[in-house]
This record gives sequence, C-alpha cells and structure tokens, in this order.
Amino acid sequence: MNLTARRWMAGLGLLVVASSAQAAWPDKPVTMIVPFPPGGATDSVARSVANKLGESLKQSFVVENKAGATGTIGAAQAARAAPDGYTLMVTSLAPLVVAPHLMKGIPYDPAKDFTYLTVAVQTPNVLVVNPKLAPQINSVQDVLALLKSKPGEISFATSGAGSSDHLTAELFWQKTGTKGLHIPYKGGAPAISDLLGNQVDMSFQNVNAVLPHIKAGKLKAIAVTGNKRSPVLPDVPTFAEASVPGLEVYAWQAVVAPKGIPDDVRNKLSQALTAAIKDPAVSKPFTDVGLEVVANSPEAFTEFQKKESARWKQVIEAGGITVQ
Repeated sequence: MNLTARRWMAGLGLLVVASSAQAAWPDKPVTMIVPFPPGGATDSVARSVANKLGESLKQSFVVENKAGATGTIGAAQAARAAPDGYTLMVTSLAPLVVAPHLMKGIPYDPAKDFTYLTVAVQTPNVLVVNPKLAPQINSVQDVLALLKSKPGEISFATSGAGSSDHLTAELFWQKTGTKGLHIPYKGGAPAISDLLGNQVDMSFQNVNAVLPHIKAGKLKAIAVTGNKRSPVLPDVPTFAEASVPGLEVYAWQAVVAPKGIPDDVRNKLSQALTAAIKDPAVSKPFTDVGLEVVANSPEAFTEFQKKESARWKQVIEAGGITVQ
C-alpha cells in the first residue's frame, strides 16, 4: 500500500470513529442548565422534559439550576460549554431576547453563541392581586384607579429585572399612563411566595405558575395577556376585553445548546425533544395548567427568536427601560 492510500485509509478511519462517537450520543449524562431557581415555570418544564428524554434516550438528563442576573449567569455558562450535545439550556425568553437589550456587558451573544433547538411551550401572563387587596380589586379598572390614587407606590413583584412579567408590567404602565413600584426577585417562586404573604401587592405571572393559588382562592386573577381567554381561566377577561389593547404578551420556555454542535446530534436532539414535549405524559400536565405546547423546529425557533428580540428591543427603547 502506497503512502497516499495509507493516508486515505487513516482519514477514513478517523471519520468512522467520529461518526460512531456522534451516533452513540448520548453515552454519558447530559446536563440541562436552568438559569433560574428551582420551583419556577422554567424549572418545571425542564424537569418534565428531562425525565422523558431520559426514558427515550436511555441516559440521564440532569437539571442544574444556575440562577442570577436575569438568567444571564446560567446562559453564559451554557454558551461556554463544549458544543458536543452534553450541555443544554432550558430557559425563558429573558436571557435570549430581553436581557441583551437591558444589560451591558453580557458575556454572550444570543444570535451567535447558541444553537436553537425548540420552543417547548408558551403561556400568557395573568395579573393577580394578593389576598389583602383581593376584596377591593375586581377588574382592570379597579387596578387602574388604585395605581392612579397612589402613583409609584403599588408594588409589582416580578421573577427578575428583564423577565416577561417585568416587561409586561412596564408595558401595562405605558399603555395606561400609570406607574407602579417594581420589586424584582430571583425567580417566580420567591415572588409568588411574597405575593401570597401580602409582602407585595400584585404581579404579572405565567398562568401555570399561579393557577393553583387562583383556584384555591388565595390570589385573584384580574386579566390575561393572551389574544384570547385562557382555557384554564375561562372567566378571566383578556386585557383587550378590559379596554387595554396592545398588551398581548406570551412567556415561553425553550431549549438551546452551545453553538456548533454536530448536525447529527442536533437532529437527534430536535427529534427527541419534540417527541418528549408532545408525549401526552408530558403535554397534558402542561396544558392542564394553562401552557400551550409549541415544540417547533430549530429553523422555526431561530426565526421566532429574531422576531421576539426585535419586538422586545422596541418595547425597551420606547419605554426607556434600564436595569442597574
């Protein structure tokens, strides 16, 4: 065998080894970074999907919470990870389409540092008031009257600066010529806890995150930010119905990977994720609490991300919203 032939055979051998290694994915545990604390909507979605992926791919998918800085700490860690399919991130919209327009010096570029896999679910937000205020607040008009009587004093809890619930509150104030007091938390769970304890007055929260408290009568739902009523809150009007148009906001949870993962791994991940999210054992608990299943393709998610980023950039700039 001459030198050229030996080199060709050696190259072929490397290709076979590389192909076999990729085809074997996953042959070790996969880390799924959640850039928020345990207990919130994103964490719940991540754990449900991780369990189903573990069953279908016969490997452990381990959820790792890395909270802080509106999700940008966990997102930065995910962006720096090796693009081999063994690190994923399950996130809300905040680190991908909001924080880059609010915060300076973010150590990643959402458009360049991630491979977009799928939007798992989406949900409108719902404006809820705490138990103390509930007896006197029955409509959006009651909320507006309270805000106008105490400008800048009525507190709105959010899951963090730059979160969908924060921007929904800001957009609400812009649309109605009012102003509340923004109280940011490190995730939805602690915000809801203080809302239940009357430490804060009201909040825009994902429907699924507060539905049990609404059903139990511990929080009162005033209106939803969807373009139609939520199936799980059929008696709660939309903001458009309550004479506040233009407040259509959906929060969403999605799965991304570091940029550069091999195409075959990306394809296998995409197929496994879509199947997991649509599996009735996963999807029914989601829809039962007000989430809408999306499970779109990497290409569709990439285009969606661009549109969402442009939209929130416009909202942030129009409102002069900043995060210190």
